[in-house]
Amino acid sequence: MAVSADLFRTCPRTGLQFHKPSEMLMKANAVAAVVMLLIGGVLAIIMVLTRWQAVHLVGAEDFYMYLTAHGLAMLAYWIIFFEIAVLYFCSSTLLKSRLATPRIAWAAFALMVLGSVMNLVAVFKGDSTVMFTSYVPLPANPMFYLGLILFAVGALIGCFVFLGTLVIAKAENTYEGSIPLVTFGALTAAIIAIFTIASGAIILIPTFLWSVGYIKAIDPLLYRTVWWGFGHSSQQINVAAHVAVWYAIAAIVFGAKPMSERVSRTAFLLYILFLQLASAHHLLSDPGLGTEWKVFNTSYAMYLAVLASMIHGLTVPGSIELAQRQKGYTKGLFEWIRKAPWGNPSFSGMMISLLGFGFLGGISGVMMGTEQLNMLIHNTIYVPGHFHATVVIGTTLAFMAITYFLLPTLFKREMILPGLAKWQPYLFGLSMAVFTLAMMGAGTLGVPRRHWDITFAGASLPYEFPGAAWLMLGIVGVAGLVAIVGGIVYILIVVGSILFGKPVDAGAYSSERGVLKMPVEVALTGHGHAGFAAPGTFVVALVFLGAFVLYYFVNWKYLSTVWGLS
Repeated sequence: MAVSADLFRTCPRTGLQFHKPSEMLMKANAVAAVVMLLIGGVLAIIMVLTRWQAVHLVGAEDFYMYLTAHGLAMLAYWIIFFEIAVLYFCSSTLLKSRLATPRIAWAAFALMVLGSVMNLVAVFKGDSTVMFTSYVPLPANPMFYLGLILFAVGALIGCFVFLGTLVIAKAENTYEGSIPLVTFGALTAAIIAIFTIASGAIILIPTFLWSVGYIKAIDPLLYRTVWWGFGHSSQQINVAAHVAVWYAIAAIVFGAKPMSERVSRTAFLLYILFLQLASAHHLLSDPGLGTEWKVFNTSYAMYLAVLASMIHGLTVPGSIELAQRQKGYTKGLFEWIRKAPWGNPSFSGMMISLLGFGFLGGISGVMMGTEQLNMLIHNTIYVPGHFHATVVIGTTLAFMAITYFLLPTLFKREMILPGLAKWQPYLFGLSMAVFTLAMMGAGTLGVPRRHWDITFAGASLPYEFPGAAWLMLGIVGVAGLVAIVGGIVYILIVVGSILFGKPVDAGAYSSERGVLKMPVEVALTGHGHAGFAAPGTFVVALVFLGAFVLYYFVNWKYLSTVWGLS
């Protein structure tokens, strides 16, 4: 193994080795992510109390401004800052490699901070209320688009630093064989991110030039089609990243190895080839796109991406079941899960993330990705119900779960309030599950997606929604507030631990890369080849399949009642 003059620290608890420049960058990106989560969370309070018709907190003008900022802070900034930290962890730390070009990585971080601040300032100035989608011809302040572009360029550079680190690790033989599955998942996220950011640049740079008067007009259909290659594909980065986190937590908590690396890697490959096609479901009501394009994107090709997620949904809990059964938890189908450490917030957060993403986000995503069924819920509040199930329960909760592992290993601090931390994933995850179900229920009843006031007060053609819709929005309000409390608890624990947590023995920095092998390090960087011996997971998978088929055909039955035939 080559010896570098760079400093490395071996964590005594886990055996993981941190390159000092990479460690500092991981901390910076993670802290920036939590700051953006705090901003988005404060704005979420306003969103929840305004959509709750009985409260109706702010007026229309302020509502749309705050909604624009909320979407950007949560969907773009919180998640992508954290994902860059994950990329550096999966490349430098898991491969025991020095990080490629730390100075360039710091420049990328600076661009991301500058861009995100510029963008949010433009929104709060009040002249860039164009929502997360920023559809033309509705104009925003040029600083709005420039901020997004700078942030995207910084994130793109971060992806290239990650790829460069993989090259260095291979050249310096810091690992044996192929890269670990967790790193392979991060590589999948980086590849999708490059496609996603390129899509954003293709359309946002001309839009910026349009906003300053150098381009006369941007075709709205062209904008929507290309923009969703950025807007929805950013969620596909999240999927690949949080699935990698699932595998990581299974290894950390149980020492679990993948049941079949070949199958899991093939599933990640399917993400690269087909996952972005789900962007099409935002365009299914646009008359300018051909039927052939819509059918291909929302049927045959999309199903291969769905297959990939179903594979991960089977292999992650399956690997945990296998590890538990090897420890002697073999009674019946479910002793392995009953005896799991449900008081460990890393595990409970990961499992709620997996189940919520699959049963709520996955099933609803396939339904709304079907051309005919999409017309039932397009532009209703069902759509944010779906992506809160994927982005919030799936990605955000997974990132929260891995944070509890990173506090002592990366930040070198004991976690404060451990008793409260045990309950945080339940408080946040289960309330978000109720929140998303209520949103989807209201959307099924026709409640509009972005309309400030469902009473349409003062409209010449008013519309009265059924009482159940008002009930659903009330549940959205209550469950949303409880989820926000869960988010506040997470931020309190993270910030409090970093500032006031008891320092832990973190290991000394040295120019030598250690060879210490401990269970977590071995599980994370090893390779699994076990057969399928997880009957409990298989039963849960059958329950999922039954729920999916039932819900899918219920919606076809619902569609058949929209237009009666005589």
